[in-house]
Amino acid sequence: MNKAELIEAIAASADIPKTTATRVLDAFTESVTTTLQNGDSVTLVGFGTFAVKERAARDGRNPQTGATIKIAAAKLPGFKPGKTLKDAVN
Repeated sequence: MNKAELIEAIAASADIPKTTATRVLDAFTESVTTTLQNGDSVTLVGFGTFAVKERAARDGRNPQTGATIKIAAAKLPGFKPGKTLKDAVN
């Protein structure tokens, strides 16, 4: 499912126009992004938790030359599904 299909599904499920569903989806993604940028997490009980994961700096290898390179530490967005979502999928 892509963004357009998700917007159609939201509009049909909530019985709202597609333009409103688009604004709702955009507001949701913007809110989650802003919260993660601030270092907080977003928890939707039963659905899951969006959180920032920290990846430590490490050494890697250039596959062409075999030379060792330094890979910087990074913050990555992550999602941990909730029990209800896991049960629905299985």
